[in-house]
Amino acid sequence: MKRSWLIWAPLIVFAFLGGIFLYGLTEPKDDYVRSHMIGKPLPVFNFPAATDGIPALANTDFADGKPRMLNLFGSWCTPCKAEAPMLEQLKKQGVEIHGIAINDTPENVATFLTEFGNPFVRIGSTDMAFQLQLGSSGVPETFIVDGKGRIVYQHIGDIRADDVQPLLEKWRALQ
Repeated sequence: MKRSWLIWAPLIVFAFLGGIFLYGLTEPKDDYVRSHMIGKPLPVFNFPAATDGIPALANTDFADGKPRMLNLFGSWCTPCKAEAPMLEQLKKQGVEIHGIAINDTPENVATFLTEFGNPFVRIGSTDMAFQLQLGSSGVPETFIVDGKGRIVYQHIGDIRADDVQPLLEKWRALQ
């Protein structure tokens, strides 16, 4: 009689695990990795120019009192090509945008800028290690950086038409 509860043990364990599984199915999926750097200063960096004729980029370029956007992109990235007109719109509204070309070559960056436009004031070039340090999950990704070099906002993925105004408002709030 004392061991009769053992008959129910597998059913209890199965019900418990089934409940956890069903709970996981009902929770909304979060596809994005949020940066751990929001509210913190940009990491220290000093990247060479991504292509001829456009200045290199360092973290000190973000600490002169003016808010800016930092866009991570790659010439090999299809969504980066799609967001190019939106970056041009932001530039026309007065936003200073700096870029970091991830895993790219000077020739490919130059071709990309010729074909899709150049909204960037400066472009540095680096590999994915910096992207991980920044807390970025992929390209394209855009960060709004205040005038002290502190990251205040992260936009994950390509900037679309309906993202331009909210990004512009976040940038203007820092001026």
